Amino acid sequence: MAQAEQVKISDLFTLNETMAKDYLRGFTYPWEALSGIHDIIIEIGKKLPKDRFDEVEENVWVAKSAHVFPSAYLHGACIIGENTEVRHCAFVRGDALVGDNCVVGNSVELKNVIIFNNCEVPHYNYVGDSILGYHAHMGAGSITSNIKADRKNIVVKGKNQYETGRRKIGAILGDWAEIGCNAVLNPGTIVGQHSQIYPTTCVRGIIPSWTIVKDNGEQKPKHD
Repeated sequence: MAQAEQVKISDLFTLNETMAKDYLRGFTYPWEALSGIHDIIIEIGKKLPKDRFDEVEENVWVAKSAHVFPSAYLHGACIIGENTEVRHCAFVRGDALVGDNCVVGNSVELKNVIIFNNCEVPHYNYVGDSILGYHAHMGAGSITSNIKADRKNIVVKGKNQYETGRRKIGAILGDWAEIGCNAVLNPGTIVGQHSQIYPTTCVRGIIPSWTIVKDNGEQKPKHD
């Protein structure tokens, strides 16, 4: 029997590695969770311990142990987790739940995202309408493209097609996914756990776990 496609939340993420774990458990597919990120950030933020988090402005919570550079911009709703670094000129447009021990790098833009613990988006990345799993890493200049040119609803395509009902979906990266420099993840791309995308590659659809995608589109198994 052919292996089922790895597109469910349970296939992609270690849920204990995000403050949104209880929220995400309420859905089957990750794109279903994108519409409620704003509200869940506010719900979680109001319960954060005041001895470890400051509400630096309305609906913007920053861990006392985080390092947010003065030139970074944070707009609510937003949570910056413990020991996370938000570097020069980062632009957090809002609705960003950033976990612990993360890096949000120089000139990175975030919008409507859940970023799990130990995730790195360190240099010139755009991440919108996306979920990035535990220890996922986006190389310099890699971006999520979150809307189709024709503005139609996004269909996640693999062996099966999944009608999402959403016009905006960026990428869903499973735990330990590795995205090479200047790669483009087209709307609705799902990258499975431990998979690797070569630099400058343009990717779409469902990439299985433990897969390498080369810059010519060739896929091959990845070995530990």
